[in-house]
Amino acid sequence: MKLSHHSLARSITAASLTLSIGLPAWAEDAGFLEGAKTDLLVRNYYFNRDFRDRGAAKSQVEEWAQGVILKFNSGYTPGFVGFGLDGIAMFGLKLDSSPGTSGSDLLPIQGDGRAADNFGRAGAAFKMRMSASELKIGELLPDVPVLRYDDGRLLPQTFRGAMLDSREIEGLGVQAGQYRSVSLRNSSDMQDLSAWAAPGVTSDGFNYAGVEYRFNQQRTLVGAWHSQLEDIYRQSYFNLLHKQPVGDWVLGANLGYFIDKEDGRARIGEIQSRTAFALLSAATGGHTVYLGLQKVSGDSPWMSVYGSSGRTLGNDMFNGNFSNADERSWQARYDYNFAAMGVPGLLAMVRYGHGENATTQTGTNGREWERDTEVSYTFQSGDLKNLSVRLNNATNRRSFSSDFDQTRLIISYPLAL
Repeated sequence: MKLSHHSLARSITAASLTLSIGLPAWAEDAGFLEGAKTDLLVRNYYFNRDFRDRGAAKSQVEEWAQGVILKFNSGYTPGFVGFGLDGIAMFGLKLDSSPGTSGSDLLPIQGDGRAADNFGRAGAAFKMRMSASELKIGELLPDVPVLRYDDGRLLPQTFRGAMLDSREIEGLGVQAGQYRSVSLRNSSDMQDLSAWAAPGVTSDGFNYAGVEYRFNQQRTLVGAWHSQLEDIYRQSYFNLLHKQPVGDWVLGANLGYFIDKEDGRARIGEIQSRTAFALLSAATGGHTVYLGLQKVSGDSPWMSVYGSSGRTLGNDMFNGNFSNADERSWQARYDYNFAAMGVPGLLAMVRYGHGENATTQTGTNGREWERDTEVSYTFQSGDLKNLSVRLNNATNRRSFSSDFDQTRLIISYPLAL
């Protein structure tokens, strides 16, 4: 069923009212200004991608930029119904780039191939809370399994629309939302939504609803979701998360299953795909090991909104998530937290992912692999407390796309104002 332009927002408001009738207001209401919080994130980002193909259009992409992200979250006015306002303002500044090395997605690209000297955007969201249900309308950062905003470059991607999050029953979460436009991570403008499978074909909106239930002393979560990119695709998703202590170990499982089909007028054609994954983990002391298995079945790739993150998938990595049609993949990963050796704040990660039997626009039986490494440190005290430094490297080899080596250095300094 296709929703009208404003029907979901009205439905969300009605659902929030229904869930809240007869329930007390939150006891911790502190007032609009008294409960407000303002955070400033200063982010310095260096990006280098070295293409390894002969005859590549560019030998490398290399840019350096400075970003500032300011977030304001008000408290709620007291009473049975509380009102508030959230705001976000972002600014990015070019430090180093050239027409021959632009294109890292840190900065917008102008008509002459040069990166913009600076860019930015600002937005706000009205919010309303009744009991344990919260409604927001405006500029938002959705982070649900069927739509996760991308924060992998200088500034985060934002969406414009409405979302409801209701927690009226202990352990049970009900969420729904509708989005009509998006601002990409390297853009100042809002634009229509589209799918990664066909970025040039736009949709009138994205709708979703989901239910999650956490139990077993918070160790187990089950969820069911449904989403719709109007006239392009509709998607169902079922997931299970579980952690189980076994002696000195903690075993984990992240299981997911997607069902994708075309929607409405099917603007990008027929869609038939099933994506199943299992990401298993085992942790003890400072060590955590992961094994990921993933399979896409059908004639279409896994569906998602253009620009959004694919980190819901089990085999999502720095530069890919092995989600082409027919592709089967595996991942092995090792993390170490040096707090176990008396060095809190120091983390290291290495992983390798391999995919095969991929069907892409270049043909069938495609193969790819990616190797990622990362070291990060967050200062624990002193004048630089909470400042973090991340250095990561990725190597990508694909039979159906460009081969490249990539290095990123990200320095982030969060400040609570």
